[in-house]
Amino acid sequence: MTLANTRGFDRSRLDRIGTWMQRYVDERKYPGSSVLVMRGGEEVYFNACGLRSVEKDLPFARDTLVRIYSMTKPITSVAVMMLAERGLFHLDAPVSDFIPGFKDMQALAPGAERLDQVESAPTPTLHQLLTHTGGLSYPFNPGVLAQEMDAQDLLFKPNQGVLADMVDLVARLPLAFQPGIRWEYSVGIDILGRVIEVVTGKSLGDFFAEEIFAPLGMTETAFAVPDGAGDRFASLYTPLAGDAMALNAARSGGETLRLVDQADHSPFEGAQMHSGGGGLVGTIDDYARFAEMLRRGGEVDGHRLLGPRTLEFMMRNHLPGDIASMGPQSFAEQPMEGMGFGLGGAVVLDPARARCPGSMGDFSWGGMASTFFWLDRVQDLTVIFFTQLSPSSSYPSRAELKALIHAALVDWANRR
Repeated sequence: MTLANTRGFDRSRLDRIGTWMQRYVDERKYPGSSVLVMRGGEEVYFNACGLRSVEKDLPFARDTLVRIYSMTKPITSVAVMMLAERGLFHLDAPVSDFIPGFKDMQALAPGAERLDQVESAPTPTLHQLLTHTGGLSYPFNPGVLAQEMDAQDLLFKPNQGVLADMVDLVARLPLAFQPGIRWEYSVGIDILGRVIEVVTGKSLGDFFAEEIFAPLGMTETAFAVPDGAGDRFASLYTPLAGDAMALNAARSGGETLRLVDQADHSPFEGAQMHSGGGGLVGTIDDYARFAEMLRRGGEVDGHRLLGPRTLEFMMRNHLPGDIASMGPQSFAEQPMEGMGFGLGGAVVLDPARARCPGSMGDFSWGGMASTFFWLDRVQDLTVIFFTQLSPSSSYPSRAELKALIHAALVDWANRR
């Protein structure tokens, strides 16, 4: 553990975080984990404990590479807004303007029990894809569309070919509901990754590398494990008996840390698919640079990706109410009550209704392997948590970590 200037934190209370992390390891809930806390851009706390590979007895360290899964979505959303800032499209544009397969859409009729029970529907807009209101879904959600996506294995895995082909398969299916009427966690951000490719003429990986990662100094983040990373790439575990992503058929396997994927045998080594919804791997310090760019209004170390007004726009709630008010039936990486959704992440509308300490306007998202980050712009906080256990709904670690950090923040007025 390293501990710098506490900037309004109680040092002894910060130490509780390490105890909490170790308990998760001792109870074989997580193989290992790391936490980075920053305030005003200055590191306040870092700790890593446990193992990145239980089988090889390798420690979870600061330079450990992990699958960030859906924490890729905020990065893709930033990329979309970078292009919108250049006047290359507007957010109300139908996705069919860029991907013709989405013309002449149909949606499942209310109460549909079969895939052929459909009605005519408008094409989702870019904004609806960004906010998960476009009628798309995920294979691990409940419902008729999700079941068909599961049957076709439409999950944008690293070894499932190229992005354009997978997007075309999704476009052939009906929507789960009429665009705009519901919120459902979906592959919409993956579709937007393909829009980025069409608009820029570059692969999504190249656009990220040139336009986001290089300016921010994120040298170890990519869709494939970087060359030379070796055994720094963490193993992935699950407490489930079957597929770690098959939430509809989730059942305990008795073994809480069953190995799912590991270095030297992973599809993330030499990945073909550029999944803007969940394909990146990287280190905690790399992601901290991205999160700091968000906190600072679009700029880090003189490199500006977005204007501050655009970032403010992204971190506002883009739903008519909270997520819960839009009748979601899907899995989500965050609570739904008292939580809105912006462009790329969730937004706290009411900490009390979300039943977790925080500030109104907190912006956050997580990944299927239980990773998590949030920004508290009221308190000038950036927090990142890395581990490798899927699914992320296995334990309430995110709410517990927020409670630990807010309990340690004793001087809210004086941040220095």
